[in-house]
Amino acid sequence: MKNIFVLVLSLLLSTSLMAAGGDSGGDSSKVSLYDDAVKLVKRAGKLEKKEKLDKAQKLYSQAFTKLEKALKKDKKNPDILNYMGFTSRKVGNFEIAEKFYLQGLNINPNHNGINEYLGELYVQTNRIDKANERLKVLKSCNCKEYGELELIIKTRGSKVY
Repeated sequence: MKNIFVLVLSLLLSTSLMAAGGDSGGDSSKVSLYDDAVKLVKRAGKLEKKEKLDKAQKLYSQAFTKLEKALKKDKKNPDILNYMGFTSRKVGNFEIAEKFYLQGLNINPNHNGINEYLGELYVQTNRIDKANERLKVLKSCNCKEYGELELIIKTRGSKVY
């Protein structure tokens, strides 16, 4: 009888511990959605460089779908919003992209990636004054995003973004 009690108690404890781990499992699923989306974005970027634009656009769209799901689980994550803006911009949805970038900046006004990509969007939409505002935000960051945005603004006649 004592052995059965120990066995049942062990099972109950292990089940409750697994259930407690379920919370972090939710976190890992949102992380994996985000990570999966980032992988798709990187693959799309490689296809873009090879001028396989249709395939790249499909991957950006797939990434966006994963990011939407990740955002439902983590509504205050500026990194997710940054990539939602990025993937939207890459498929030509500039207005939607801007909304995601601005939403991300509401959470973290000094987010280097968002400031750079929003600046690139402003260059693409001929709002150089706004792109320069993003550059000013990045000026003191001592980061690669500053140099990249600065170059894009300076060479706005050629398509670098």
